[in-house]
Amino acid sequence: MNIAASGNDMLDDAALKALRQDLAAAFRLCHRFGWSESVGNHFSAAVSANGRKFLLNPRWQHFATVKASDLLMLDADDPDVMNGPNAPDPSAWTVHGTLHRMLPEARVILHCHSPYAVALSCLKDPTLLPLDNNTARFYGRIGYDLSFGGIADAAEEGERLAEMIRGKAVLVMGNHGVSVAGETVADAFEDLYFFEKAAQTMVLALSTGKPLAVLSDEIAQGTSDGWIPYRGMAEKHFAYLKSCLDREDPSYRD
Repeated sequence: MNIAASGNDMLDDAALKALRQDLAAAFRLCHRFGWSESVGNHFSAAVSANGRKFLLNPRWQHFATVKASDLLMLDADDPDVMNGPNAPDPSAWTVHGTLHRMLPEARVILHCHSPYAVALSCLKDPTLLPLDNNTARFYGRIGYDLSFGGIADAAEEGERLAEMIRGKAVLVMGNHGVSVAGETVADAFEDLYFFEKAAQTMVLALSTGKPLAVLSDEIAQGTSDGWIPYRGMAEKHFAYLKSCLDREDPSYRD
């Protein structure tokens, strides 16, 4: 990612432009998949090595309209941004600002209320069981936060969520939704995509009322590990999805 060794060093201009376009594409694609919700929810991406400088969508702008140039450049160490005329959504600042400050390795953070992930999060036990390739993909990679307290607007809640997702790729937020962290926009979007499919499988299997054929821990771990060599799928898939946007409405790149 063209980031030098110093924690304060920023992406170069070309890398920043590409990151802005990728993140804008993720918003558009999220809406096309039916995962957006009114003008809420938030995606962010770190632009400095220490994660403290990051991109975030503007307050209450619909995902279907987000362009690369719309994304706010914020500093997680500058709370005065909330006093400005272009202040981000308070819950976005609380959560994404804290996560990027505490977890510099979480380069991209995607949070949305995709239907099956939300349904899973509303179960008394929202554990995603390893039932097939897609559900086992996340074996050992999910954190669970079951302390829902309404809209996140307190610093301690952001800190709790950061600890819950530390070392994981996905955070199931009980009675709420899902957040995904990844090294690139493509990586994070791919996990968001597959997690929604995995949650769908789990919810549909539970809806039958029949006993579930849960994979053994050994098979589940082996399946999860088996996905590692396929990581390149994310870039190919995301490139294809962007090519669809480019054909139909490339304004996300502006």
